[in-house]
Amino acid sequence: MLQVYNTYSLEKEDFVPQEAGKITMYLCGPTVYNYIHIGNARSAVAFDTIRRYLEWRGFEVNFVSNFTDLGDKVIAQGEKEGLTEQEVADKYAAAFAADTRQLNIKPATSRPRATEYMEEMVAFVERLLDQGQAYEVNGNVYFSTKKFKNYTALSHQNMEQLEENAAGRLGEEDQEDKHDPTDFALWKSESRPDVVAWPSPWGLGRPGWHLECSVMNDQLLGETIDIHAGGIDLTFPHHTNELAQSESYHHRQFVRYWLHNGFVNVNDEKMSKSLGNFVTIHDLLKTDIDPQGLRFFLAKTNYRRAISYSPDRLDQTQGELDRLYRTYQGLLSAKGIAAAGQVSQQVQNQVAELEEAFIEAMDDDFNTENAVTVIFDLATFANKVQNQDNATQGDLECLANRLQTWLGIFGIEQLTKEIVLTSEQEALLAERAAARAAKDFQTSDAIRDQLLITGLVVRDSPQGQTWELN
Repeated sequence: MLQVYNTYSLEKEDFVPQEAGKITMYLCGPTVYNYIHIGNARSAVAFDTIRRYLEWRGFEVNFVSNFTDLGDKVIAQGEKEGLTEQEVADKYAAAFAADTRQLNIKPATSRPRATEYMEEMVAFVERLLDQGQAYEVNGNVYFSTKKFKNYTALSHQNMEQLEENAAGRLGEEDQEDKHDPTDFALWKSESRPDVVAWPSPWGLGRPGWHLECSVMNDQLLGETIDIHAGGIDLTFPHHTNELAQSESYHHRQFVRYWLHNGFVNVNDEKMSKSLGNFVTIHDLLKTDIDPQGLRFFLAKTNYRRAISYSPDRLDQTQGELDRLYRTYQGLLSAKGIAAAGQVSQQVQNQVAELEEAFIEAMDDDFNTENAVTVIFDLATFANKVQNQDNATQGDLECLANRLQTWLGIFGIEQLTKEIVLTSEQEALLAERAAARAAKDFQTSDAIRDQLLITGLVVRDSPQGQTWELN
């Protein structure tokens, strides 16, 4: 039985979607004012991996992830670059698409932008006002947190402490407008010149940050959704406020399961521009790293745990992935003794046992760490089988297929690298094969060393020699 850790209950719960075989899932996307950093990418990779696993288990996943394409950060970046808000949003939304494509993140079912739903946002706020859950002051509309029961249920915070903290953050103008320091803006009056604003019954303005996700959930997924996902830093205030306004609007449960991923630190320190350790995916992908190695690094740790990025840790992960590449390539290169489709009982039994362990790991709140251990157990077994004289072609194909499938759930789909041999390498390989056939192992070893200098690693098995790039 699949279990997920629900931030709302702080417990693992049996996962049962509203509609059998179908899942509605919303992931809070980025504000598109700059290139995404490694923390943004970790969230995108983690929930793409979860989505892929759910689809492999047979669910149809309606996956929505938004772009916040307005706000002070977008405005400030536009002033810095001499661009309009829309030009800034278009530029960095395109960069997000390009960078996540390299990380093999599947396109969302829907990728809405906040600015596409202004009429719906205004209508949403009007209904909350009609219900007495919100109030208007000087063209601003605020949500009254005290009128919503269990406002802190998701964040598990103390309301009195929230009031004290909020009061300390508010300016004099906000203090005068708000009925309570914890109340939050649904709509903000906008009078700045050269800043885009939208019409509303309360005058020109812009939506509050939390409003957009509630409205897009409502429009694209429905009143109650199965999974709402995002970084742990969004639990409060963003997701807390989403929950409050959505449940006030519909008077029913907004989200069945809240899933939050952990932080990404850099060299064991919190990532911060002030510390000079701010890492963007855009910059990383311009280096000679394997994008799949970066993806594997972000995916292999359980999504709820914090991870620490460093070049050394990324290199270590790349070495682990290279081992899996070699295993897969070896399975493709080896030759079995029987026709395809004939899988030995030994391989059938072992693969079935490993698949059960893989599912058990992923069904335990998507425990990718244990699932990766199972993948390496499969690779160890596959290396053993491909070196056996009695391995069948069906054995090799079965193992290659299973390795490809499980790595595909992790978004690792390109397992082979095309090797174009030089004429010198081809001649040396032929000479070495002849030497081994003649049992002249001294010459064979010497040629292997020559090939290594040319960048080719040669390995031997009962089926013959195989090679890969060094």
